[in-house]
Amino acid sequence: MHFDIFSQGQSVFHSLDPRVKILAFIPLVFVVALLQNIEAALCYLILAITFIFIAGINKKELARRIAVLNVFIAFLWMTLPFSIEGKVLFTIKTISFSMEGALYTLIITLKANAILLFTVALIGTTDVFALAHALFHLKFPKKLVYLSMFLYRYISVLHEEYERLINTAKARSFYPRTNINTLKTYAYMVGMLFVNSYERSQRIYQALTLRGFRGDFPMLRHFHLHRMDVLFGIFMTLVILIRFVIWK
Repeated sequence: MHFDIFSQGQSVFHSLDPRVKILAFIPLVFVVALLQNIEAALCYLILAITFIFIAGINKKELARRIAVLNVFIAFLWMTLPFSIEGKVLFTIKTISFSMEGALYTLIITLKANAILLFTVALIGTTDVFALAHALFHLKFPKKLVYLSMFLYRYISVLHEEYERLINTAKARSFYPRTNINTLKTYAYMVGMLFVNSYERSQRIYQALTLRGFRGDFPMLRHFHLHRMDVLFGIFMTLVILIRFVIWK
């Protein structure tokens, strides 16, 4: 499981200062999430798509993530237009599909996809540990940053442990079925996963203590702002402010 699969590249976004990208990303997400105008949401979605093309993102991997998001969006299309009152477009038996519900769902769809694409273009193009380093520079809570780093580092280890337990069960002729034995087997695997996780955390703690860890990782490389970082910061400031000028 690689969460920074988009961080490898030579595009403009990959070379930007992570601090600038974080400072641009956080207010941008709030601005997009609070949009109530379809035209505005569409404009931000087009901008996000433009960022994706400039960043040279792996289209296959990106398509998988977009598909997962829009599976949940599809459920909204099957419920919201039928549950919000308004001008009826068509009726299925006794349930009415309203225009107001469709427009409301469309706005959610545009905003959700725009936020996902902005996240990939701005945050996904940054190495996870460079991102953590940038958070330190921006004075984010140190414990929260360390917790995020360890979570990233060891969630893939836990996934590998889970895969090992599944393969071990299959080697013993286990195949999931809808019966009590399957439920008991999965319960045992979850229990073993918790036990193994606890034991691994103890070993990690002892290893860090042995190496003199006192709650701080030394930072050997520091960031420096360049002309492109400043220009991008100004551009993103305009992108954020234009929402309040045009779409009040």
